[in-house]
Amino acid sequence: MKKLSLALTTLALTFSAGSAFADSSSACDAGERIVKFSHVTGGTTHPKVVAANNFADRVNKEMNGKLCVVVYPNSTLFGDSKELEALLLGDVQLLAPSLSKFGSYSPKYGVFDLPFIFKDMDHAIRFTKTEEGKDLLMAMEDNAGFVGLGYWMSGMKYFSANKKLILPSDAEGLKFRVQTSDVAKSMISAMGASPQAMAFSEVYGALQTGVVDGQENTWSNIYTKKFYEVQDSITETNHQLLAYLFMTSKDFLDSLSTADREQFLAIADTVTQEANESVKAKEAANRANILKAGGKINTLTAEQRQTWVDTMKPVWKKFEGDIGKDVINAAAGA
Repeated sequence: MKKLSLALTTLALTFSAGSAFADSSSACDAGERIVKFSHVTGGTTHPKVVAANNFADRVNKEMNGKLCVVVYPNSTLFGDSKELEALLLGDVQLLAPSLSKFGSYSPKYGVFDLPFIFKDMDHAIRFTKTEEGKDLLMAMEDNAGFVGLGYWMSGMKYFSANKKLILPSDAEGLKFRVQTSDVAKSMISAMGASPQAMAFSEVYGALQTGVVDGQENTWSNIYTKKFYEVQDSITETNHQLLAYLFMTSKDFLDSLSTADREQFLAIADTVTQEANESVKAKEAANRANILKAGGKINTLTAEQRQTWVDTMKPVWKKFEGDIGKDVINAAAGA
């Protein structure tokens, strides 16, 4: 039976998670092992959505009769706060959370959140291919049972707010949504602003109602979640990387036969490389989409951008002991 891409459609998102289980899993053949892939991103053009669907298609075609990957996007199965626990319990087998979520499991992951450590995505990809970057994929295997399959780039981040931001001082007194990352919180504090940790699914409503005044994200997230609709403008700071850890559990990998595990990992690696090659084009397209939709983007002069760099550079020193100077140097010099 020819496999379909098992990403939930927009219509399916209106049903409960329980209904989603039944509707999606029914596309799998009898006897196949269902592999649930949960993530929090919606839309059809976001890099994570495309990569997740491509991975499902590849596995379902190449491992037909053995594994059947079912993708549950847009927090329809598990949201930010529940997905890691669900992975440990075996209720889901694949996730792609932001790297910012793993500082409590291994502080070395904080390197990905350091402001201005990566010049662009190519720089970040080079780091992931270093010995230090590869080691981080397995940094949580012993203490948490998590195994990284690859790094999925999403893009560089940009600040938006309910007022125009040109210098860090323009953010003084504002509240910014951040992920649950101590590094990100310190970065916001360095601007004289207040960091507010919040689930991704809650950001639009919080911006709309004034619970927070701003946020920081990629072009794709800003466009697909329509943050530009409830913000004065976006500033092209290019200050931080957003990337995801495509991951599974050690228990799931160990449950596969040697041959199936090798095939599964090979597909994961191929999809990761293909996904990262296409991200820059998707980000550029979504930047253009924001402008077409009426969003406003502020560009910075070299001098203005340097002010942002100088304001945030002390964050590196603050977390050097936790992350490790060797990891920071490897990332900065990649």
